[in-house]
Amino acid sequence: MAMGVPQVVLVGRPNVGKSSLFNWLAGRRLAIVDPTPGVTRDRLSYLLPLGDRFVELVDTGGMGIADSDVLAEEIERQIEYALDTASVILHVVDTQAGLLPLDQQVAKRLRYVEVPVLCVANKTDTDALEAQAQEFYKLGRKVIPTSVTQNRGKQQLLEEIRQRLPAVSEAEMVPEAEMKLAIVGRRNVGKSTFINTLVHAERMITSEIPGTTRDSVDVRFELEGKAFIAIDTPGVLRRRSIASDLDFYSLHRAQRSIRRADVVLLFLDPTQHVTKLDKQLADYIAQQYKPCIFVVNKWDLMVGKASTEKWALYLRDSFPTMTYAPIAFISGKTGKNVKALLNHAQILFRQARQRIPTGQLNQLLRAALTHHSPPTHQGRKPRLYYATQVAIQPPTLVIFCNHPQWISPPYQRYLLGFLRDHLPYSEVPIKLYLRRRSHGDTRDDIGIE
Repeated sequence: MAMGVPQVVLVGRPNVGKSSLFNWLAGRRLAIVDPTPGVTRDRLSYLLPLGDRFVELVDTGGMGIADSDVLAEEIERQIEYALDTASVILHVVDTQAGLLPLDQQVAKRLRYVEVPVLCVANKTDTDALEAQAQEFYKLGRKVIPTSVTQNRGKQQLLEEIRQRLPAVSEAEMVPEAEMKLAIVGRRNVGKSTFINTLVHAERMITSEIPGTTRDSVDVRFELEGKAFIAIDTPGVLRRRSIASDLDFYSLHRAQRSIRRADVVLLFLDPTQHVTKLDKQLADYIAQQYKPCIFVVNKWDLMVGKASTEKWALYLRDSFPTMTYAPIAFISGKTGKNVKALLNHAQILFRQARQRIPTGQLNQLLRAALTHHSPPTHQGRKPRLYYATQVAIQPPTLVIFCNHPQWISPPYQRYLLGFLRDHLPYSEVPIKLYLRRRSHGDTRDDIGIE
């Protein structure tokens, strides 16, 4: 699981009140809620302070689907997302409806997960219903009775979550961790050839690790003393026909690999135009805040036909929200530029793990505000007080201000661009949150009107 801000992910069958529980815990400050289009439904995330820590509360979305087969698949996706990203999972159930088979199905799926799971018995509106909530102990988890409508159980739930958060990661102190690399792209862009080139390259030590699905394998590589893992590479070391490349990553499987990865290589074919699927993959990579390199493979076929400059411009036009992502031109078949590509992936991995001191960040924020102050909102002046980095992978910045909703999206983009230009992680995605400063908090006020 990547580092970042610890995620607390809500899962459960439809109509148990996941979204209302989410809003209740978030304090209904919906102006700061970050809508992130997800796999199956729009997911919402919210940065929630818990003592001296922050967590990201994630709602996997309600699912009003009647068809039981589709419903099972949707729940599977919800849980799969939670397993890939969560530090704590909240299994939300409905006390008034009682224990239903679908609740048991969700609990069964969560039985062997390694992260803590709390059972949140929502809609426990009265003392009389507290006894009814005890039925959910059959699911084998600690039960926290809550009521959104009656405002019951909130502090207990937040405290139970806080106690189960992972320790502030010592992994941040490890200078050279193993980088997990996802290689994604549509059919026939040369992903299998690329991996097989790596496997058979000179001075490359490789070993197989069982992957997450029956026909996948993770491959561990060592190149010049640096280790990395190519994740979810179906059957690459097995004696199968190259025709299996046709099934090499459906969109769903690619999304799974992207979530597990530290760095993503998005493979593109220069003999064809950028497609809708390429854009879907790029959007998902951006939504997951994963460092990415656009890899233009088969460049040996383009000699004398196209220039790297023109293709780079074409990609910038095709993926306008990912201008920070580097572009590599390689030949997986001949191995040209492959080593340089892996070195660049390592650079992105290191960038995503950088942490900037608060003092340095606030100097930059002061410079950004001096250069261009935020426009007024309906005649009222937004004030930005101070910034701090709260996580790595991705670098996550929180700027405290008087009214987050007064700061327009164009100004937020300006701030992010300015910070990116001056921070040592210019080629990776940065997560930026605006939060209202609590009363009495005067620390690090940078003093810019």
